[in-house]
Amino acid sequence: MKIKKYILITILSLIAFISCKEEKQVKETVLRPVKYEVVGDVDAHKIRTFSGTAKASDAIGLSFRSSGVITKVNHWKGAKVKKDDVIARLDNVEANLSYQQSVSALNTAKSAMNTAKSNLDRVKSLYEKGSNSLSEYEQAKNSYQSALDQFESAKQGKTIQATQLSYGVIRAPKDGVIAWTDGAVNERVSAGHQFAELNAGDGMKVEVGLPESVINKVKVDMTTKMDFSSIENKTFEGRIFEVSPSIDPNSSTYITAIEIINPIQDIKPGMAASVTFDFTNGDNKQSKSLIIPVKSVGEDGKGRFVFLITSKDDATGTVNKRYLELGELTADGFEVKNGLVAGDKIATAGLQTLLDGQDVRLK
Repeated sequence: MKIKKYILITILSLIAFISCKEEKQVKETVLRPVKYEVVGDVDAHKIRTFSGTAKASDAIGLSFRSSGVITKVNHWKGAKVKKDDVIARLDNVEANLSYQQSVSALNTAKSAMNTAKSNLDRVKSLYEKGSNSLSEYEQAKNSYQSALDQFESAKQGKTIQATQLSYGVIRAPKDGVIAWTDGAVNERVSAGHQFAELNAGDGMKVEVGLPESVINKVKVDMTTKMDFSSIENKTFEGRIFEVSPSIDPNSSTYITAIEIINPIQDIKPGMAASVTFDFTNGDNKQSKSLIIPVKSVGEDGKGRFVFLITSKDDATGTVNKRYLELGELTADGFEVKNGLVAGDKIATAGLQTLLDGQDVRLK
């Protein structure tokens, strides 16, 4: 009985030892993740892709120019409208009251002007007959002129109030489709509130925000390539027609507008687009030069080096220290004269802690 118990304890201890050893071996096989970059030539670094959004080429924001409560909405998102169609209307109580007061003031001024004119005609007739003095005639002329001025002022006041009244009505400036609306009946809005956007015309454009590092390379009439994630296996050509001269405070980028050449109906406003810019300058000599980022280069007593990654599956690999002959430092990085070829993978972070021959996991 004691022998069996001893054998059982021995077996359990062996199993525990093997498990611990396996666990230790598993821990030892954990690979360090390493960021890397594929070596390319100068021109490859000058082909950049940025994200943008498709919009109608003629997108018009429709806003209320006065405050009030929305009382009527005739056309919602997706509706087709004609020029001068009423999109929405405010209650405009204050504007209506002011307009009625201006009409009343105009009628009063008109009546006073007519009375003054009749009095002038009567005094003039008596003056010509010698029955009234010159001072009475001059007084009648002054009274008529004053009444005439008040009438003209009242007419202007009515025009102004009619304009103010129109500020509470949104009309379509062109034929088009309502892209979106922001508001509802009985909702109070302030002056300047954009209630809707009207897509007019058949053209399409893409707006993209560009960083300051490339904005000076972008010119009007440059061509681009663009792809839409929602439209597979199709690339479109674009032409830059507008480059913002100032930075957008919301995105800290320069908004650039690109016309889509030969758009199709599948492209809808709001779709995400990838826009590719080619900033190469056509210099054949430069296009054969390799470029690597500054952060990938280390230096020791023997010179400058990189960690070259050898990998068969692009998932794991081995890093090896490779000394290089570098050329000039450009805006894109170091030019490589000798030591690398296009397509090589090099580590771009944590060079101080990497070891020659170390196994790593590509990140």
